[in-house]
Amino acid sequence: MKEIVLNKFQEIYGDAAGAKVFFAPGRVNLIGEHTDYNGGHVFPCALTIGTYAAARVRSDRKLRFFSMNFENKGVIETSLDELVPSKEADWTNYPKGVMWAFEQRGMKIPAGMDILLNGNIHNGSGLSSSASVEVLTGAMLREFFGLSVTNQDLALIGQYSENQFNGVNCGIMDQFAIAMGKKDNAIFLDTADLSYEYAPLVLKGAKIVIACSNKKRGLGDSKYNERRSECETALAELQEKVKINSLGDLDEAGFEKYQSAIQSEVCRKRARHAVYENRRTIRAVEALKKGDIEAFGQLMNDSHRSLRDDYEVTGTELDTLVEEAWKVEGVIGSRMTGAGFGGCTVSIVKDESIERFMEQVGSAYLKKIGYAADFYAVEIGDGPRVL
Repeated sequence: MKEIVLNKFQEIYGDAAGAKVFFAPGRVNLIGEHTDYNGGHVFPCALTIGTYAAARVRSDRKLRFFSMNFENKGVIETSLDELVPSKEADWTNYPKGVMWAFEQRGMKIPAGMDILLNGNIHNGSGLSSSASVEVLTGAMLREFFGLSVTNQDLALIGQYSENQFNGVNCGIMDQFAIAMGKKDNAIFLDTADLSYEYAPLVLKGAKIVIACSNKKRGLGDSKYNERRSECETALAELQEKVKINSLGDLDEAGFEKYQSAIQSEVCRKRARHAVYENRRTIRAVEALKKGDIEAFGQLMNDSHRSLRDDYEVTGTELDTLVEEAWKVEGVIGSRMTGAGFGGCTVSIVKDESIERFMEQVGSAYLKKIGYAADFYAVEIGDGPRVL
């Protein structure tokens, strides 16, 4: 891939002198969905697929962007003096947002750049192509301009840029999982205080399989911000009865005791998911530490049911992929992953069942939905790096 991006860089920008190549992974969340902005736990891992960039520093303040994933858009030009979000800027709002966020933190970017991206994550798949671009941009700025930021800082800057520049109220999970990725480990992260531990993911005789629904969705125009607001309403009403800082502070018994404080049935359902999903995530990691992958799988299944029934973010496509997965022998667990409303499912499948799983689920999906899903077995990789 390094040669591919350098060759394309040379083709687009005339030469590749001074260019460096960078990589930032995508991520998948194994369990703990829509808990990251509710002060709960998440359990994501970085993948070996992600976003590659060739980039170099210019002698002026001009910024030139090109993506091999959106070749028809050509080179998009702007400058460090125009770091404002715009519809015309299209996908470049993500790297521009990170540059803006660095400057907001007092880290001035002294020169413009020529940047070329090539991602092997499906756009809109729910594997965090946007967060991957954000962390990647931060890693490039750090390398080229000697900025003193840790990988954890890159995650926080990426989230800040997505919230404040791109107007998407995402939690910290995506950027954190990508920036802090570690090969063969998932990250058990408490989003309330950013304390975390690496948990080795030993899937004896099984693999993680991603099924991409190929139904596109964008976080900004999905119901994401609406769900977030419903949880905030529920939290405010609960806080009148019980001393908590977030929904993640409650356990199941606490929720059952105080749930009548939430006026709206819809907000009550959203809060129930947030509370129960957080506890499921804690139990899932405990199961993994004991080597009980079957219990982990059952909790993944329960997570999907809660996202379908209480949080209502799944939709026909994701439900079809998961419900068909549950019918296949050798599937340990399966659930939607990401924000929902399209995107992907994540399943843990025994090695000998992977081919049958892809065939059976794929065939049922095509028949019901009318277009094909894509499947790929993935490996867990490291965070961002210079190649």
